[in-house]
Amino acid sequence: MQKILLDVTRLISRLYDGLLPTGVDRVGLAYIQRYGQAAHAVLSERGFSFLLNKSDSKAAFDILLSSNSDRSKIRKFIVRAWLNRNTRYRDDRAILLHTSHSGMEFQRYHRTMARQSIRTVFMVHDLIPLTHAEYCRAGVDHTHRRRIHTALVHASGLIANSQATLDSLAEEAENTGIAMPPSVIAHLAPGVDHRPPGVPPIDTPYFVILGTIEPRKNHWFLLHVWRRLVEQMGDAAPKLVIIGRRGWECENVVDMLERCAPLRGVVVEEPNCSDERLHAWLQHARALLFPSFVEGYGMPLVEALTLQVPVLASDLPVFHEIASDVPDYLDPLDGPGWLTRIWAYAQPDSAERAAQIARIAHFREPTWAEHFEQVDRFLDSLH
Repeated sequence: MQKILLDVTRLISRLYDGLLPTGVDRVGLAYIQRYGQAAHAVLSERGFSFLLNKSDSKAAFDILLSSNSDRSKIRKFIVRAWLNRNTRYRDDRAILLHTSHSGMEFQRYHRTMARQSIRTVFMVHDLIPLTHAEYCRAGVDHTHRRRIHTALVHASGLIANSQATLDSLAEEAENTGIAMPPSVIAHLAPGVDHRPPGVPPIDTPYFVILGTIEPRKNHWFLLHVWRRLVEQMGDAAPKLVIIGRRGWECENVVDMLERCAPLRGVVVEEPNCSDERLHAWLQHARALLFPSFVEGYGMPLVEALTLQVPVLASDLPVFHEIASDVPDYLDPLDGPGWLTRIWAYAQPDSAERAAQIARIAHFREPTWAEHFEQVDRFLDSLH
C-alpha cells in the first residue's frame, strides 16, 4: 500500500497568521480528512523541507482541522516538529501530495524528495498568472511560471481541478517544449459542510459576491452596476454583500466602498466571515454573483448551486464545464445585461429566478468521494 505524505506548509502559515481558509485551503483540509489518519506531514521554507514523525503529523492535522490559531502554540509545535523531524525517511512507495502552489518553484524541494525516493504529485489550480498577468500582483507571473515549469519537469504526476486548467497546463508544456507528466482531472466539491437553513442575516433582498477582492473578480464593475441600481430604484434597491477580505491592487474598489455616497448602507462587507455566517448569507440570497474575468475552477459556484441558490456568472468555459446550462451567463463587461438581470432576480415573483431554480434541480454537485476516487485511481496507476 502506498504511503501518503501531505505538504501542509501553506495551511500552517495561514492559520498562524489568523487568516480564514480560501478555496485552495479548503482543498488542503479535505486531503487531510481523507488521508490524515495514516499520512505524514511535510513542512517547507523556500524549498528546504522536513518530514514530521507520526506523532507530530497527527498533531499538525489536529491543529489544522480544529482551526486552533493560537500563535504561541503553533510556534512551539513547529519548533518541536523540527527537533523531532524524520531525517532518515526513505520509501519508494511514498507519494507526496501537494495541494497548494506554495513552494512548488524550488528545485531543491523536488531534489530532496527524489533523494528519499518519494514521488511528488501536485495539484494545479490555475495558470492565471501566466495567461492573465494583468490581474495579478507584479512578479507573480515569473514565480508561477517557475512553479509550473518545475512541476512539469520534476513531478511524478499532476492533478488538475478542471479540464480548463489541464488544457492551459498542456498548452504551456507544449509552448515550452516540456513533456507533460501523467495527469488527471478531479473536480472539487463544496469547501464547506452542509448546514440546516438558518435565519436570514438581513430582512431585505440581497445578492452575494464571494471571494478575495482582487482585479480579476471584477468587484469594481459590480459596484458601478450597484450605483446605477440605487439611482434607478432608490430605497427599493437590493443590497450587495461582499464576502471576502480586501486583497491586492484593489484601490479603485476601496475608493468606491469608502467614498461613494450612493452605496453607503447598500453594500455590506464581510471580510472575516465564518462558515456558519457564510451559509446563512448564501442560503437566503437572491443569487450569487460571479462576474470574474477568468477562473481556474469556481468553488463558490458549486457551493451556491449545492444550496439551491441561483447564480449569475461570467460566460467562462470552466463554469459551463462545472454547471452546464444551470446558471445565467453574461459577459463580464456587459453592464446593462447585469443590471437588467439583477433587477429581475430582485423581484419577489421573478420568473427568471424561478426558471433557474427549476434548472438547479438537475445540477449534480461534485463530491469529495468522487474526487478521491479519481485521485486514488491515479495514484495507483503511478505505482
